[in-house]
Amino acid sequence: MRPPSYLTVLRSPLVLFLVVGTLVLAGIVIATEVLVRRAAQNEAVYDARATTLVLARSVAEPAIPKGLVAAEAGAVDKLDRQVLDRLLVGEVRRIKIWNREGVIVYSDAIRLIGSKYDLGDDELDVLENGGVDAGVSDLSEDENRFERDLGGVVEVYAQIRSPEGQPLLFEVYYDDADIDEREREVFGPFRRITLGALLALVLLAATMIFVLTSQVRRAARERERLLVRTADASAAERRRIARDLHDGVVQDLAGTAFALHSVSSDAGATPAVRTAVSDAGRSLRESLRALRSLLVEIHPPDLGADGLAAALEDLTAPAAGMGIATTVSVEGVEQVSDQTTTLVWRVAQETVRNAIRHSGATSLDVRFAAAGGQVTLTVTDDGRGFDPGGPVAPGHLGLRGLASLAADAGGRLSVRSSLGAGTTVTLEVHDR
Repeated sequence: MRPPSYLTVLRSPLVLFLVVGTLVLAGIVIATEVLVRRAAQNEAVYDARATTLVLARSVAEPAIPKGLVAAEAGAVDKLDRQVLDRLLVGEVRRIKIWNREGVIVYSDAIRLIGSKYDLGDDELDVLENGGVDAGVSDLSEDENRFERDLGGVVEVYAQIRSPEGQPLLFEVYYDDADIDEREREVFGPFRRITLGALLALVLLAATMIFVLTSQVRRAARERERLLVRTADASAAERRRIARDLHDGVVQDLAGTAFALHSVSSDAGATPAVRTAVSDAGRSLRESLRALRSLLVEIHPPDLGADGLAAALEDLTAPAAGMGIATTVSVEGVEQVSDQTTTLVWRVAQETVRNAIRHSGATSLDVRFAAAGGQVTLTVTDDGRGFDPGGPVAPGHLGLRGLASLAADAGGRLSVRSSLGAGTTVTLEVHDR
């Protein structure tokens, strides 16, 4: 038994489900990771906003000395001594205080003090109107050049006021490792539960599909076995009928034909009797040929590979009797299996029968060739033809049935025809 081809394996419902299920599962995992990361980031930013408000209102603003708005050295030093250790707590990595001109008037990084940058619209809105704003820092900006060694950071802005009553922008940078930690704490169990449930669902569905597919295959094999037994029984019945006709009626008719021939040759008989007996003998011989052709259609005398040529000759004999010029060519038949021979015979039988009965052809050509395991049968007539794409008349489904039969054997049946241009039916199959 040949191993299943890759195409057959890919057509398996179980394989298709596993492939599609794996792709869907991967998509769910990726989407879940993105959503979880976004949710963890939002959660961390929310915590950072709350922490920033506490630091701004309860720690920084009450301790701001006069003169800090102008970044006076004494004010900076005083604020540094009083609250720096209370500002750099937890995940806080950097502190900046800006005035409305965009000057950093205070920072835990002394080299930033006095630097001036353009504030963004969101930052200016918080500076003038209050509230809190947060986002992931863009470390490519020049103002964040000293934070690049910190890795990813989240920056949060809040408004505070100086003793002079001027608004200041209080900015805090948080390590985004807090995001990863929040993700692990909050969403780690959720991720395990989700993926575990999805994997269990895929395995359960795969098991069910495997069981159902196995049952369907067993049912298909049983149907195939029954069909084979039915076909064998039908073939045996056809053989019995053909044998009975051949050994009984055909032999009796042949004997009668010989007897009539003897009578027609008897010199003692009158001319009228000899003529009548000769006409009866000729009619009887024509009927005998028709009966033998019918026996061939019911069951050929030898449907093995060695007998295919003779069977095809007998199959086209009625066409020759109707005045249709017939040609039969058989090459390489020795290489063909009995199974393929049976398929070839059934296609030839249907197409030759159609040509004789429906085409009105004056010539019929049947060619069979086998080489390198490739078997080709071509039946061509010069009859009236038909439209292969048109509607099928009732009782004329033979070619479609043959196409299905050829496909089941791994072959292909093609029909080339048009009105007034004859018909060519080609069977191509690889003999396994």
